[in-house]
Amino acid sequence: MPRFHPLEITDIHRETDAAVVLSLSPKSGDFSFEAGQYLTFRREFDGVELRRCYSVCATSDEGLKVGIKAVEGGVFSSFANCEVRVGDVLEAMPPMGSFGAKRGLKNLGFAGGSGITPLLSIIKDTLQDDENAEFTLVYANRSVASTMFRDELQDLKDRFLSRFHVIHILEDNAQDIDLFAGRLDATKLEGLFKGWVNIEAVGQAFICGPAPMMEVVKAGLLKHLLPAQISIEQFLADQPGRAAQAAPPLAQAAPRGAMQATVLLDGVGHEVPLGPETSVLQAALDAKLDAPYACRAGVCSTCKAKLVEGEVEMRANQALEDYEVEQGYILTCQSHARTAKIVVDYDG
Repeated sequence: MPRFHPLEITDIHRETDAAVVLSLSPKSGDFSFEAGQYLTFRREFDGVELRRCYSVCATSDEGLKVGIKAVEGGVFSSFANCEVRVGDVLEAMPPMGSFGAKRGLKNLGFAGGSGITPLLSIIKDTLQDDENAEFTLVYANRSVASTMFRDELQDLKDRFLSRFHVIHILEDNAQDIDLFAGRLDATKLEGLFKGWVNIEAVGQAFICGPAPMMEVVKAGLLKHLLPAQISIEQFLADQPGRAAQAAPPLAQAAPRGAMQATVLLDGVGHEVPLGPETSVLQAALDAKLDAPYACRAGVCSTCKAKLVEGEVEMRANQALEDYEVEQGYILTCQSHARTAKIVVDYDG
């Protein structure tokens, strides 16, 4: 099961007025990563533990780097942008996630704002390691000034002239081509497919950005591609405040019935009482188990575990692939017991 490890900040690069790139040096643990993966960080603010996921924006030969854009009300992102210094130590789990590219395909990516971070890693890795790969990126932002990695993307475009193409969609800045100005919507998407993106030749598509943009892009892509050709990386760019309310103590938790969970964690089985409206993750945390989690919204897969016995209702899932669900994996933050006994394996 993944554990938190210390990471020293070795460099801080100001990418835009509201975004930084942190270079990190692990002090322990295995932090080798694949393009498109993310790190889960934790830190206490005013006595409340906060966990946030940020994508790696580099390739393995560049070292471990994450891009963090400050959002209004975002405590961790503001801290990362304004308070951290070189030499500071952050705690994070080893890289996780499966948002990556297959080899030898024509790839199409849609990024919005800081959703570029995992896509940048995938683009660089794909173009450098696969000489047959092609990549077209549609990148939506409010303005030129707010566009993360603009110079690096231009360098990649110059380096891979025939294999990498980037289209900037800017909401607040005028463009020479009207199609590239304003918000990315369904009409604009079809315009891109008619004149600028050969959608019929695309083998794999990626989407990462704000939820409204991703919904529009996904719906548009499904008119031309199969679901299996579309990879979506969900992220919570609008995580405000001081985090969710701290977990209640066991005596104040949801009423318990006859339901029971056996939670396998680090090779040890723990018997945990359950209530019908208490998630498996919350029950484990109420019992003081160090179960892994991050978003608690069914968006990341940090809390993934295997359901060995019994049945659960998984109320939201924006992280697990269909084949993972078929193999018995669940998001414990969204799973509620529907049988008297369940067995959940975090080590599986």
